[in-house]
Amino acid sequence: MLCELRINNLALISSLELSFDESPGGGLIVMTGETGAGKSIMLRAIHLLTGRRASADWIRNGADSCIIEALFDVNPQNLPLLRRLEEAGFGTEPTVIIKRVINRNGRSKLYLNGSLATVKMVSELTADMLSVASQHDHQQLLQPALHLDFLDTYGELWSDRQELGQLYSHWQDRRQALSDLRKQEQDKEQRRDFLTFQLEEIDQAEVQVGEDEELAAEKKRLKSADVLIKISQESYYLLSTEILDSMSTLRRNLEQLVALDPQAEKLAEEIGGYTFQAEDYAAELRHYRDGLESNPIRLDQVSERLNIIHSLKRKYGENLEDVLAFAEKARQELTQIDNMDREIEELEHEVAALEEQLSTAANKLMNNRKDVAASMEEAMGHELSSLAFNQSGFEVHWQDIELTPDTLRATGWDRVEFFFSANPGEPPRQLAKVASGGELSRLMLAMKCLLAKRDMVDTVIFDEVDSGIGGEAAEAVARKIRELATHHQVFCITHLPQIAARGNLHYQVSKVVEEGRTQSSVVRLSNSHRVQELARMLAGDSATDQTQAWARELLEKGSAIEVG
Repeated sequence: MLCELRINNLALISSLELSFDESPGGGLIVMTGETGAGKSIMLRAIHLLTGRRASADWIRNGADSCIIEALFDVNPQNLPLLRRLEEAGFGTEPTVIIKRVINRNGRSKLYLNGSLATVKMVSELTADMLSVASQHDHQQLLQPALHLDFLDTYGELWSDRQELGQLYSHWQDRRQALSDLRKQEQDKEQRRDFLTFQLEEIDQAEVQVGEDEELAAEKKRLKSADVLIKISQESYYLLSTEILDSMSTLRRNLEQLVALDPQAEKLAEEIGGYTFQAEDYAAELRHYRDGLESNPIRLDQVSERLNIIHSLKRKYGENLEDVLAFAEKARQELTQIDNMDREIEELEHEVAALEEQLSTAANKLMNNRKDVAASMEEAMGHELSSLAFNQSGFEVHWQDIELTPDTLRATGWDRVEFFFSANPGEPPRQLAKVASGGELSRLMLAMKCLLAKRDMVDTVIFDEVDSGIGGEAAEAVARKIRELATHHQVFCITHLPQIAARGNLHYQVSKVVEEGRTQSSVVRLSNSHRVQELARMLAGDSATDQTQAWARELLEKGSAIEVG
């Protein structure tokens, strides 16, 4: 349950700290105030703590950031939530602190128990901690596509539904794979011939990685063979005659030098080494010259081979590595084509088996849903009767469809829609055709109360769900919300004095001007101030002594109900 809420610089709120520990077991906490006083800002703060989208426009003018922080006590019996907190690394204590910081640059950060947390993580965790029902939520009842969600939530069938969805997704994937394989089979012979031709063209060429570079170098050498021979011959002649002859003379001179002066021995050895190196270079240059040849036939052969390689690269890849990789891929595809008949048969058996599993699971879920629907109809009947719907009718209608694989969805075969009749003797019809705004609000309240009894959520927040309700219906709604507050912590932003009078804690939201600036103020009301606020809610600025007495009577009645 929500124990503390702190807000700094959110819209018209500069600083606010609220503590709800004084409401035993949670109870009913009401917030009232004039339209536009800032009650919606409170709800926005809660939404921000659940990971909803944030905007820098919500930061109070003149502030650099906005901070919202809340402390929750988790029900010790909510073991799945405590386990998820522990697994996510947020500790094992049943106390959870959520903090949201929004900066002027539009960026925001979420913290859970002092550690950074993702929006997804916080939204999933808070979904098990609190539930928010706004004045427009009843519009969900007008969307038949959402009715199955209500039914599965009430029947606690979401785990079965998710398992069915996963099986359905796997079945769809395998069906698509089978369809693709069958399409490939239709032109497999043409594809086989084409791949065989490509593979033979590459294999016959017997190319090797790097061969094209070697051949390009050889071609360049063959085209310049005459020039290379001429230059190498002239260079060899210079080196082997004039230079080597001079080297021989140089060695003889050095020998005489050493004989006359032994200190020149080291110098003579070094210079002598260079002369012998020159002889080795001359031998290598002669070997290079002798290896050159002017061979037009070989040039034609190299050019032809390069043309073949270039043709392969144009068709199959930028380089020979790509060409060989293409060949390997074609070889594998040919193997697949050869095994296609067997693969299709195996895949057909797999799809049929999955289809049978899916049908069994869908049938089981459908039967469970029908049992749940019967229970929901009865339970909604009780809830609606307590909301001033006398002898009303609520039914879950099932669309007749043929149970075939083609009509199956990830949610199963079931297409359900809620029907309702507010008047005895009138048959239930689609909600959009028979329910007024006030009736839809009470229907949604009944649904929320029904679901709250099934889940582990401790805190329920109602944002003006009493819109369009008055008279006997208002009294019934007040009783229903007070009943829910006996086993949940309930926050109710309301305009109905019947609801406000039943609150364990009563806060008034108002606008005040301090130092020339407008800000929203939230004040906990004492009993005497509650009478004044209830009188305002009953008669506005026209409250009389009689109105005050009526307000006092409402408050005493609400307190008596609590004591009782």
